[in-house]
Amino acid sequence: MDGSIAQPRPFLALALRLATAATLATMAMLVKLAGEHGVHLAELVFWRQAITLVCVAALLAVMGRLASIKTRRFGAHARRATYGLTGMFFVYGAVMLLPLAEATAISFTAPFFAVLIGVVLFREQVGRYRWTAVGLGFAGVLVLTQPAFEMAGDASLDPLGALVGLVAAFLVALISFQIQDLNKTESPWSIVFWFTALTAPLMALALPFVYQPHSADVWAIIVAMALCGALAQILLTSSLRFGSAGVILLMDYTSLLWATWYGFTVFERAPPTTLWLGAPLIVGAGMLIAWRERQLAVIKNRLAAAQERQDPQTH
Repeated sequence: MDGSIAQPRPFLALALRLATAATLATMAMLVKLAGEHGVHLAELVFWRQAITLVCVAALLAVMGRLASIKTRRFGAHARRATYGLTGMFFVYGAVMLLPLAEATAISFTAPFFAVLIGVVLFREQVGRYRWTAVGLGFAGVLVLTQPAFEMAGDASLDPLGALVGLVAAFLVALISFQIQDLNKTESPWSIVFWFTALTAPLMALALPFVYQPHSADVWAIIVAMALCGALAQILLTSSLRFGSAGVILLMDYTSLLWATWYGFTVFERAPPTTLWLGAPLIVGAGMLIAWRERQLAVIKNRLAAAQERQDPQTH
């Protein structure tokens, strides 16, 4: 891929996001597993970034594509790295504090935060459909975290974990806008490279304070987690290159299936009643946002085509 923005390819974007969801769910499972083996959060973030940096640099060298990381937007990369690193701590923290399926369900509030960010930062006009979706989504979060719905021995969620998960979702939404902006001029390789190159050295400074020896099995978990993260980073960035964030986020909901399965098979935890009550509200609201975004895109394209037919000399 060159440095210019790619043409929209919605089906490719959806397929890439579907693969991203499965890979991120697997990475989240490995993060939680590593945490249960005593690996510190800061150490996990370091290995995630350092191994991704090595993999991306090596792959670019083999392909003769090192020139693709050149950039004139270092400031934008630095801002993306700052938000991205902060977001990783919250995303990983939510996975460690909460059961896997519940942490995943709360992460689905990202599209609702994307709507709110669009209103506040970009002064987007939001109609009743998207506001309704935002309301339904957060109602789902309340159900998911509501101890009044405890049944059959279900335990209520850790309030701190729920808060960390919501902050993580907000940062994911914000970072999606940053990546879409970078994709206008940068290749996915450049975006991933600079993210890891700027953050890995920072986390290396913390490593002496949190590192401890690990067994071979734990090292296998850490390396597998980092490799999943590297793959997911490329898939996610590429999906945002070929499609709109508001639409392709729809595929993220499939990660709940993976998280539920991992929670049951790896951590021996059956989904609680609150998950079945709250998650459909969150997922349904996100699908409503995606449907409305698609409608608005069609209307916008039709208006642009009509304007071009009326005034062709300006194009």
